[in-house]
Amino acid sequence: MNYHLEGRLLEVCNCRVLCPCWIGEDPDFETCQSINAWHIDQGTVEGVDVAGNTVATVCNIPGNVLKGNWKVAIYISDHASKAQEEALIKVYTGQAGGPVADLAQLFGTVVSVERAPIAFDVIGGKGTLQIGADYHAELEPYLGPSGAKTTLSDTVFSTVPGAPVFVSKAPVYHSKNAALGIDLNLKDHNALQSTFVFDA
Repeated sequence: MNYHLEGRLLEVCNCRVLCPCWIGEDPDFETCQSINAWHIDQGTVEGVDVAGNTVATVCNIPGNVLKGNWKVAIYISDHASKAQEEALIKVYTGQAGGPVADLAQLFGTVVSVERAPIAFDVIGGKGTLQIGADYHAELEPYLGPSGAKTTLSDTVFSTVPGAPVFVSKAPVYHSKNAALGIDLNLKDHNALQSTFVFDA
């Protein structure tokens, strides 16, 4: 299977700023409870145009991120066609190989794969994410002395290999999933945003 995907990533979790997972250290509170959302601005999977869709994983990561055994719930935009949904599930569960499969190999248990209304409005480290009624995050970027957004690059772990990420914080982060043991209502914890280009 071949695919080409371009778009934007949002990641938020319960760690303090900055999440230790990105440099391969253990999470701040023993488990990293995160949401990763990839909004596809343009792309195809085996000839199926998947632009305009968002894929999100809600994760409970038990300890060091590189050791895997994550518990994950996967969400696909509810407006996706059946063909788009099937193509994106193959990519984000690792069946299609490539760089996304390198991430998916860290999944230990996928507790659910669902369609949901997903609102993704994130540019340059600032914006919002809403997935159904149970997940909501707002992001604000950190700025350097010149006013440019602070970035992180060349990290040992990344959900967007090769791309720098904007270092941000989440003034608001709500996440609730009983199957994953997640029930969060946090302020000013870790958030990251970036762009991605995935080819396989």
